[in-house]
Amino acid sequence: MIEVNKKNFTEEVLQADKPVIVDFWGPSCQPCLTLMPEVEQLSHTYHEQVKLVKLNSAENRKLCIQYRVMGLPAFLLFKDGEVVKRISGDSLTKDDIEALINESLGVSHY
Repeated sequence: MIEVNKKNFTEEVLQADKPVIVDFWGPSCQPCLTLMPEVEQLSHTYHEQVKLVKLNSAENRKLCIQYRVMGLPAFLLFKDGEVVKRISGDSLTKDDIEALINESLGVSHY
């Protein structure tokens, strides 16, 4: 997974040619750290269809403020440079993130 920050955010996220899910995490956020290996696995599984990147909220406060990330972990789905969906909360699971990935691809589970 690519680590994004203020220097490469535009190129890696806003100008990407496929959907991008940004994992806003923090070094002191235990749920973030618990989810990280599963998010890494999902990034490998879906790397051809969707781009998963991570953003350290402690080092990128302005981006957190700009995208109104109030709590961690938070996952924002970007399409064509715009946020189209967000999920957050300390009870997020791998299944929640995979559902967001599938939604980004237009796959429904109904």
